[in-house]
Amino acid sequence: MRIFKTKWIARFVRRERINDASLKEAIERAERGIIDADLGGGLIKQRVARPRRGRSGGFRMIVAYRTEERAFFLYGFAKNERDNIEDDELQTLRDIAADYLKHDDTALNEAVGEGQLQEIDNGEEA
Repeated sequence: MRIFKTKWIARFVRRERINDASLKEAIERAERGIIDADLGGGLIKQRVARPRRGRSGGFRMIVAYRTEERAFFLYGFAKNERDNIEDDELQTLRDIAADYLKHDDTALNEAVGEGQLQEIDNGEEA
C-alpha cells in the first residue's frame, strides 16, 4: 500500500500538527474495512484525531482510496469549522481522485520527484 499526501494536505497537516502516523492509522483502519464514509468515485472520508485528543471532534480527511494499492489524502477540514463538503466540491474531488488512481508507479514516482505529492513511509518494503 502506497500512501500519499498532496501539497495542499502537506501544508494543512503541518499547520494543524497532524503527524504521518495519524494519517497512516486512518488508512490502516480503511484497510480493515473501517471506513467512516464512502463518498463514491474512489473517495472515502476518514476521521483523524486532533493531537492528544480523540477522532470524534478532530479532522475529516477526504482520501482517494484503492484497497490494498494506494491512498491519496486530498482534502481535510476540522469538524468544528465545517460540517461537510458541498456537492460541487465533492465532484471536483472525485475528478481529482480518478486522475490520481489511474496513475501507474512511474507516474507517481515522477509526481513525488516534482513535489506534487509526498509519500508517507508506511514501513513496507517497496
